[in-house]
Amino acid sequence: MNVRRSAAALAAIGVLAAAAPATAAEAAPSPKATVPAGLFGKGDPTYDGVWRQSLALLAQDTVGEKPADEAVKWLTGQQCADGGFASFRADTGKACGGKGAQADTNSTAAAVQALAALGGHDDETGKAVKWLKDQQNKDGGWGYAPGGPSDTNSTSVVVGALAAAGEKPAGLRGKGKTPDEALAALAVPCDQDGGGALAFQPDKKGKLTANADATAAGVLGALGKGFVVEPGKARAEAPACASAGKSGPARLADNASAHLIGAVGKSGHLMSALPGAEKQPDFGNTADTVVALAADGFTEQAKAPYAWLAKNAAKWAQQSGPAAYAQLILSAHAVGADPRDFGGTDLVRALDKLGPAPAKAAAEPSAEAEEKATEKSGNSVWWIIGVGLVAGIGVGFLFSGRKKNRP
Repeated sequence: MNVRRSAAALAAIGVLAAAAPATAAEAAPSPKATVPAGLFGKGDPTYDGVWRQSLALLAQDTVGEKPADEAVKWLTGQQCADGGFASFRADTGKACGGKGAQADTNSTAAAVQALAALGGHDDETGKAVKWLKDQQNKDGGWGYAPGGPSDTNSTSVVVGALAAAGEKPAGLRGKGKTPDEALAALAVPCDQDGGGALAFQPDKKGKLTANADATAAGVLGALGKGFVVEPGKARAEAPACASAGKSGPARLADNASAHLIGAVGKSGHLMSALPGAEKQPDFGNTADTVVALAADGFTEQAKAPYAWLAKNAAKWAQQSGPAAYAQLILSAHAVGADPRDFGGTDLVRALDKLGPAPAKAAAEPSAEAEEKATEKSGNSVWWIIGVGLVAGIGVGFLFSGRKKNRP
C-alpha cells in the first residue's frame, strides 16, 4: 500500500527515472491537470488520484467518520464502463481504453476496498470485482496493467479487494493457478540472501530480490486481508524463517513477517533502497510494515516501528499528502493506537483538511476524557518504546547467524 503510487504508475509505463527520489512528496500542481472539486489533495492527480482518494475515504471510515458525498461521488464517477478504474480520468465523458485513460488493477482494487467499506455501492464494486477477476494471469497473480506480468504488490492489493467485497480469493483459479501460488513463487527461500521476504517481480534472469514494500504487501495478500487490519490478540513468539514442511499461505506470511521484524529490529524503521537515490528513512514502507505485522498477529513487534513513526513521520505526511496521512491512520488502527494523538499530531483532522469536510465527523472526546487520555498516552508511549527495545533485543538473537539483506 505504498503512498508512492504515482511512481508505480510511471514505472509501469516505463518512464520512471532510475534516480527518482525514494520518498516523493505529493505530486506538484500541474498546468496540464486541474485538481477537481471533491478530490483529496492539491497535487497533480494524474498518477494517483483514485489511489489517494480511496485511501482517504477508507481512513475516514475506519475512524468512524462518514465521508462527504462529494468525495464519494468523485470516486464512483471515475469508474470506467467495463468496471475498472484508471489512476485518473480528467474527462469522465471520454471512454477508457484506446487513447483514453487506462484502467489498472491497483486503482481498481483500492477503489473496491474503499467503496466496500462505505457500503451502498454494490453495483460499482460488483462491476469492478468482475473486471479484476478477468485480469488474473495464468500464474494466479495480477500485474499493474491488464496482461502485464504478475507482481507481489498488485496481486496482494487485488486479493484484499476481493476479500473486502465478500469473495474468496484463495480459491480463485481463473486461468490456471491461485493467488497463493503466485505469491509463493515470489518468495525468497529461507537459505538465500533476504530469505523470507518477497520480491516485487523476478529479474530478467529469474532471480528474486527482497523488497520491503512487496514483503509487507505480501503478508496481507497471503493472509487474505486488505488495507484495514483490526487490532487483535498478539501471538506469543516472533517467527523465524522456516522452509521445513509443507509451505502454505500462513507459513509464507510468517516468513515475510520474520524478514520485516529483522529489517526494523535495530533502527525501528526501514531505509529506502531505490537505485541512484540517497538512502533515507522510508516512512511509507515502515507504516506498511506496522500494518503487516499486526495483521499476522505480531502486534508487539509492530509497536517499535509505530513508535518511531509517531516520533518522526508527521512532517513526511504533511509533505506527501492524503495517502500518507491515510497510511499512518491505518497503521495506528492496526496496533490499537489513537490516530488523533500521533506524536502530537491529529492525523484525522489533518486528513480532513485536505478534502471535503466529512458529512459526519468522528465523535471527539470530552475535555475530561482528553485529559485522562493525555496522561495515559504519556505512559503508553514509553511502554511502546520499552516493548520495542525488548523486541529488538530478541530480534538480534533470533536473526543472528542468518545472512540478511536490508530491503
